[in-house]
Amino acid sequence: MMGPEDGPPAGEDPATTLEHPRGPDRSRDLFGVQLEVTSLLLEAERRKLCVLQREWEGGAAGAGVEARAEQELLAAIARIQAQHDQLEQEYRARAMGVLRCSNTRGSGKSNRSQPAIGLKQTPKARPTIFGTVASDQTPKDGSSRKSLPQTPQSSKGFGALLNGGGGAAAVTATENSGSSLESMHDTAIDADNSLVYRDGGNLVSGSLEALVQHMVPTADYYPDRAYLFAFLLSARLFIKPHTLLGQVCTLCDAQQHLGDKAPKERLGRFVPHLVQLLAEWTETFPYDFRDERVMGHVRSLTQKCVAIDPSVRREVSALLQALLLRLTALEKYEEFLQKVNAESSARSLDCLSSTDVTELCLNPASLAQQLTHIELERLSYIGPEEFVQAFAKENPNVETSFKDMKKTRNLESYVQWFNRLSYLVATEVCKHVKKKQRVKVMEYWIETARECFNIGNFNSLMAIIAGLNMSPISRLKKTWSKVPSAKFSILEHQMDPSSNFSSYRSTLKAAMWRSAGATDERQRIVIPFFSLLVKDLYFLNEGCSNKLPNGHINFEKFWQLAKQVTEFITWKQVTCPFEKNPKVITFLQASPVLTENALAIASFECEPPDNNHEKERYKTLRAELNS
Repeated sequence: MMGPEDGPPAGEDPATTLEHPRGPDRSRDLFGVQLEVTSLLLEAERRKLCVLQREWEGGAAGAGVEARAEQELLAAIARIQAQHDQLEQEYRARAMGVLRCSNTRGSGKSNRSQPAIGLKQTPKARPTIFGTVASDQTPKDGSSRKSLPQTPQSSKGFGALLNGGGGAAAVTATENSGSSLESMHDTAIDADNSLVYRDGGNLVSGSLEALVQHMVPTADYYPDRAYLFAFLLSARLFIKPHTLLGQVCTLCDAQQHLGDKAPKERLGRFVPHLVQLLAEWTETFPYDFRDERVMGHVRSLTQKCVAIDPSVRREVSALLQALLLRLTALEKYEEFLQKVNAESSARSLDCLSSTDVTELCLNPASLAQQLTHIELERLSYIGPEEFVQAFAKENPNVETSFKDMKKTRNLESYVQWFNRLSYLVATEVCKHVKKKQRVKVMEYWIETARECFNIGNFNSLMAIIAGLNMSPISRLKKTWSKVPSAKFSILEHQMDPSSNFSSYRSTLKAAMWRSAGATDERQRIVIPFFSLLVKDLYFLNEGCSNKLPNGHINFEKFWQLAKQVTEFITWKQVTCPFEKNPKVITFLQASPVLTENALAIASFECEPPDNNHEKERYKTLRAELNS
């Protein structure tokens, strides 16, 4: 991976790279990504509140429980709303900077960030960013429809198994000559137990019932792990986890006759498969098991398994113990976040810590390492399902209760951490009245950003760049005139938002290649610019249809979501190899940072307003402070 000290890419004039090191156009787009993701999170929290209020009005649950839940949601909404308002104000400030500095603008082409994650764009016009997911593996002679190849057929259809009724399952085999999934509407909707494959055995679609049955193990069959992950990740768009596990229980009972005196030989092969399914589910999606309804099914299944085959008792005990440890760790982490968030903002310089980051941690490389500790720890608590749940709209065909809504806020807290780090950088600069000290702090953060780049910590790198691009910092012209801008300009070039962050995406690929072949733990670290990752996944989810015209679930979309989230899981599982400094980590996460207005006032006191707009702004802020 190219180090930032290596300079701009070949063929590019270095003078051009350094000409506008803090151009408002680029920083506007950077804040635009944060603003958009925060807006989406705010919308999701408001959807939760609507569901809760609807239940409360209908008397669906205890008033005490609902009242407490409402207070928690209102607090979350207020917190995210404040972040949104701050980002929107910064975005507007950068947009105004673009208008005032129109000579720095480019060709006029839109720099709107669109997902570029390896999917082919279709020429067909659609009101979404993605259009149809196209696969490189689409066969020229069409797709084939076939019944389940591995799960034994029951004499009853799936619906009959769940409802206790009779009826045979019809299976139709047809050929479809179309090369795209849209052409499948020419084929009649299959009955139960049908999945659609392409040549090579690639599953592309199927009914929900068939997909559920495909994940149920038997004595001679266990579902492919890639399929299991993809289905458990995205099935929650159509079916709640507790309902899904309940259907798995029903299918196991019906197919294996767990309550009867079934042949011990057959059940002896089936029970380890069922325990393995539970183990993989609890390991990959442990937060599903915070729902007592899910745990009720787990207790029922595990008791039956141990009764049938006592030899699996150790495996059952191990998976339940591991699950308990994960959920306990999550509770402690949530308590920590709640405490940190309650003590993080300051309305004036008097409320700030007297500790200076340059004195607490003398070496910028060491600070970058401590930032990496924080990033990897916070990443480790984000469940893969949170990417799907955070922005999932209510499915009109699936009844949603407040119990079914996303309870964890690890994803939201991680986005909030980015915003906090940006404000910490700006606060550390503006709290110094002397220009010489501000220059020293700026150079320190720029060097820290460079070290983050070399480590592969792109989220902290982008947060530092965002902090130094905030309007209270970028307006300090006298201070910036004393800061050597070459290193910072090269970093900005690497993280340039233009062309859908093409420079960053290329650098991220290089970091991934380095990580894949690394023998040194330090080279395995890849921490992506998280808000851009979230935005990519959001548009993949929104831009591709969940269902095909024939009523089948679009499993190609599930594969694509799983592919992106699997990369994320690989990144978050890396153990930080650097020595931990608790004092520095506590300072970075818990020291107060100035609010938006306090930052603006501090900036004006560092360097007085130099135009009418700034003078009016300063006058208004002082009046509000004294009122």
